[in-house]
Amino acid sequence: MHQLTLAEIARGLADKKFSSEELTKVLLARIAQLDPQLNSFISLTEDLALQQAKAADARRANGENGALLGAPIAHKDLFCTQGIRTSCGSKMLDNFKAPYDATVVAKLAAAGAVTLGKTNMDEFAMGSANESSYYGAVKNPWNLEHVPGGSSGGSAAAVAARLLPAATGTDTGGSIRQPAALTNLTGLKPTYGRVSRWGMIAYASSLDQGGPLARTAEDCAILLQGMAGFDPQDSTSIDEPVPDYSASLNGSLQGLRIGVPKEYFSAGLDPRIADLVMASVEELKKLGAVVKEISLPNMQHAIPAYYVIAPAEASSNLSRFDGVRFGYRCEDPKNLIDLYKRSRGEGFGPEVQRRIMVGAYALSAGYYDAYYLKAQKIRRLIKNDFMAAFNEVDIILGPTTPNPAWKLGAKNSDPVAAYLEDVYTITANLAGLPGLSMPAGFVDGLPVGVQLLAPYFQEGRLLNVAHQYQLNTDWHTRTPTGF
Repeated sequence: MHQLTLAEIARGLADKKFSSEELTKVLLARIAQLDPQLNSFISLTEDLALQQAKAADARRANGENGALLGAPIAHKDLFCTQGIRTSCGSKMLDNFKAPYDATVVAKLAAAGAVTLGKTNMDEFAMGSANESSYYGAVKNPWNLEHVPGGSSGGSAAAVAARLLPAATGTDTGGSIRQPAALTNLTGLKPTYGRVSRWGMIAYASSLDQGGPLARTAEDCAILLQGMAGFDPQDSTSIDEPVPDYSASLNGSLQGLRIGVPKEYFSAGLDPRIADLVMASVEELKKLGAVVKEISLPNMQHAIPAYYVIAPAEASSNLSRFDGVRFGYRCEDPKNLIDLYKRSRGEGFGPEVQRRIMVGAYALSAGYYDAYYLKAQKIRRLIKNDFMAAFNEVDIILGPTTPNPAWKLGAKNSDPVAAYLEDVYTITANLAGLPGLSMPAGFVDGLPVGVQLLAPYFQEGRLLNVAHQYQLNTDWHTRTPTGF
């Protein structure tokens, strides 16, 4: 049962081959047995899951038949869930139980999805390896000595290890697509504003976007359908009709124009990954796609721009965690200043502190124009590059990451080396574009992903291309040994 995809679960439940309650019990037992190796969950919600599964079975008995009705999922632990710990992977929020559900949580619950628990993540979503979590590092099921990617590494590891069929994640600079690539999953970052951020604890508000992680493009389409849509409670949510993503999966790729940026194939890219990227291009050409080389000249400025903008927004967003209203509070503060200093110093981990300091510096009086304002101008140039490219092509294809998953701890002493792993993913966040990573092969037994980018609100096109690719390849069906 644990090998079933979301689509197969929907068919099995509709055909009464098993109940949601039976499936939920099987997966909860599997999590209890296998997750100690992975550390992919922060909280399990067994009682809630069984209650939701029974309710879903009752709804099906009454004639309902939605694709998510009775389907087990998990939420990255920065989506607020009423009455359940929402920790953001941080000591700062270890004792925080949200008084309400995030819009994404509420929408998926209304669709009948069953929440098995909250998944581990880099603290406040800051990291590319899932090693900065207060609850310990997540292990990659393909090799337990390697990272699963971050910050949605818990969701990725749990789905890759077949602990559940799909999970939610968030993507600020590649935090859905990069772990998807490193664990052999399909992961989708929607257009900025497509999925509500209300109740999603913020890292960098102009970059964060929730999205699905699953084994197939078909499953991502099902989960995104439940997540997407306008939310009047979120001022950045865009009132744009949500298409039927599953309906567009089987469109022909004949004549599809694919652009491959020459800047992607630089010295930093592992040549074996470059070969797999070009092999995926050849596969899409067989399906009728037309490929041309394009240029994204400002891509080289993406990492410095991102690592000014994101920490600047983080320093502003995280100022609310001060030990006064909620979250961690230090013992016996001498005065208000001591309360602030020690609560924040003890509650935040080193990576979060580093980014807060960088952001506060970039926003300070003497440096705002030199750093933050300049980074925003570069952001606009990057967006313009994409707009020019999409006048020539329908999608852009390239590697998701420059390297396969690295060993746990290998980049801890050099944060910049970890930041460079985001080089291909952060441009989509800076420009607000939708991006998808799909499995495309293996290097040294570790998975490799290929990234697809499309114009705004063209998630359906990305899912269509990935689904057609997956009908003709079997990379996405491979399972890590022991799981």
